Amino acid sequence: MKFNKFLIVLFFLFISNQQLMADNVYYLDFKFILNESNAGKKAQKSLKNKLEKGIEGIKSKEKNIQEEEKKLIQQKKIISEEEYKKKVSGLRSKVSSLQKERNTLLESVAKQRNKAKNELLKNLNPIMKDYMKEKNIRLVIDKKQVLLGDDKLDITKDIISLLNSKLKSINLN
Repeated sequence: MKFNKFLIVLFFLFISNQQLMADNVYYLDFKFILNESNAGKKAQKSLKNKLEKGIEGIKSKEKNIQEEEKKLIQQKKIISEEEYKKKVSGLRSKVSSLQKERNTLLESVAKQRNKAKNELLKNLNPIMKDYMKEKNIRLVIDKKQVLLGDDKLDITKDIISLLNSKLKSINLN
């Protein structure tokens, strides 16, 4: 009899403990915050413009190299073989430098994107800590780690509004 009472009490303690734990676990969508916060949008727009301008410049250089190649092919029978080989070698070095320029541009944009992400997360951390203290939240997990969850446990919009009020833009330089 005592054993049954003990099991019943233990059962209720276990259930109430599970309920307490469930009430203090929330989730948010970090990707959505990075993409849809004001600072995140501005950073993405800036990076996109930089990438587009860089690619535009590379495409115009590429076009010039293609024109040089056409002219060289037309001159092949007119100029000497040594001069032709010299011009082909020069053209190849231009193509190689253009590829290096493209890779440098892509690496630069990727580094700035990572820097912007880290800066945003650095500013997001204290905001989330304050929010967790205010709302008495024990644990916040990323939405992509959640298989199924109640929409009432999603705090993404609250965090975005707090972030937007505290962080207007990110310095990318």
